[in-house]
Parts: sequence; structure tokens; C-alpha cells
Amino acid sequence: MKLGNLISVKGIKLLLICSLAGFANCKSQKEFGSDYLALEKVIQLPDVIGRIDHLAVNDNHRIIYVAALGNNTVEIIDLSAGKLIHSIKGLLEPQGVEYLSFSNSIFIANGGTGICNFFDATTFQPATSINFNDDADDVRYSPTDKTVYVGYGDGGIGIISEESKKETGRITFSGHPEGFQVDAKTKKIWVNVPEAHVIEVLDGQQLKVIDQWKIKGLHANFPMAYDSLHHRLFVGFRSPAKLVVFDSESGKQVASLPCTDDTDDLFYDADTKRIVLSGGTGYIDIFKQDDENNYSAMAHISSRKGARTSRWIPSTHELVLAAPRRNGQPAELRIYKMTK
Repeated sequence: MKLGNLISVKGIKLLLICSLAGFANCKSQKEFGSDYLALEKVIQLPDVIGRIDHLAVNDNHRIIYVAALGNNTVEIIDLSAGKLIHSIKGLLEPQGVEYLSFSNSIFIANGGTGICNFFDATTFQPATSINFNDDADDVRYSPTDKTVYVGYGDGGIGIISEESKKETGRITFSGHPEGFQVDAKTKKIWVNVPEAHVIEVLDGQQLKVIDQWKIKGLHANFPMAYDSLHHRLFVGFRSPAKLVVFDSESGKQVASLPCTDDTDDLFYDADTKRIVLSGGTGYIDIFKQDDENNYSAMAHISSRKGARTSRWIPSTHELVLAAPRRNGQPAELRIYKMTK
């Protein structure tokens, strides 16, 4: 994800605060629970340079799509074979990526242009594109109604039909959207807007903002996950580094736990009732849902510095972690298996 337009003095101060908070948090917390995740495989990406953003998965064929933002490519990896099978080039800061199962398409959101591309997932040929003009970022896909959602610009969620590959609506608000979640049944949308220190609540059917939760004492809310059964939102904050659980209907804060800093992806696994979170300070955290109002830390496991983006595969209980090139080490995917 981008940090939005944080080139201002205010933005630089925020980044410094986040970095210091993350250092203090990780310095004080020792590794534990390493037996919950086993490193199965490392797939090197020697030609990838720069920052790596989000990942997508084709579960049936065990294919991972990696938005290599700094490389201006999307890397396509065969997990079973453990190798790169294709690289989509000519992009401009790809940030969000999703595999669309109904149309067998790859959807890519480009931060540098705001253009969202559709590619055929078999031939890798371009199909069509939609231009949101600025900073297309995180993406969500609802296969039940064949709908794609993309955050973009200074405050917008675009809604796209997978079948027609055309925009069907958009909702605007104030501030660049980062992580967001969509309720597949109600079409309710929750959006992290860190610049404004809020979570926006949207009606995806009426295409309007219906609520705004102001966040006090917590900053830099980037990743988000959702438990539809218990109506819980999980939000990762970077300053201070916290996993905060909200009641998705009322906005009430239910729980707050320290976590690794510089987090950019987190996932709720309904099968195990666990939350998995990756952070750029070089740790993976696992929390368990004791019940809908109580949560506890299970693991704080070292990974690799800078590896803050990941993808959870629920069907196999695997975490695919992306590590950028750093200190002479090539970029790589690290595949972990939840062991118990």
C-alpha cells in the first residue's frame, strides 16, 4: 500500500513516529510460538527489485501473483513447482492484485497511473483497462456476485463488474483508502483512511458513506480483516503497533493487543479462529479468538526484515510472505504452513 501523499512535514513526522514505535515494540518482545508455523519453502525472485506490495492466489492451481511495485511488474509463481512462470511487465507501481476465478482473469491496480488492468490468466495477454486517474491501490473480490472493489485516489472505492469488465459505481470520501473489507451479503464496506485517522463505513448498494469512526490515540491504520460470523473487524495500526478489534456494526473497540510494527497485511482464518499478521520489522504474529470479545497472542515469529506483505491460503493453512531485496539478499517468497 502507498502511504498516500505523505511527503509533507506532517507525513515525515508520522513515518518517524511509526518507525520508532515499531523498534521499541519489537525490541521488547521476544520470539515465541515458533512451533505454530513451519517454513516449507523459499522461492527466490532474483530479478525483482524495490518494494513488494500485495499478493493474490489462484487456489485451484496453486499460483501466486505478486505485485512487485518497485519493479513495475506482477510476478506469477507456481507454488508447487517453486518457480517463476511469467512476469507481466510495463506496469506502473502495481499495488493491488486479484485473481478473478469466474473469468480466469488477473486484475491489477496501478498506483502510478490509477489504471486497473485485466489480463487473461492463461495467456497473460491484456484484455481491457479502467482508469481511476490516480493511485489505484488495494483490491477486494467477491466471487459470489462477480464484483471487484478497488480503492483509489484521495478518497474513493470503485466497483467493477467482472462479467462486463466495466465500472458500475463508485463511493467517494475524504482521504486515500488503504485496507478495506466488504460484507458479501450486505455490501457494507469498511475502509481504513489513515491520513484522516478514521474508518469510513460505506453502503455498497446505495453508494454512499453511512458512518465514520474517528480513531483516537492510534495512528496509521493500514491492513484490515473481517469476521462476518461474529461481526468483528481486525485493524492493524503502526503507531503504536497494535491489533485492534472492533464491533463492525457499532464501531465499539472490543480488544487491543500489541503486535509487530510496519504491518501491511493481516488475515482472519474462520476455520482455526486465528488472526495472522505480517510486519516489515521482520516478524509474523498469530492471535487466537478465544471468543468474540476476547483474544490472545499465540506467536511472535521472526521472518525477514522488510517482509510486510503476505497472503493467507485458507484451504491449505499456508502463509505466503513476500520479502524484498535487501542487504545483498534477493527478493523471495517464503511459504509457511500452520502446523497445529
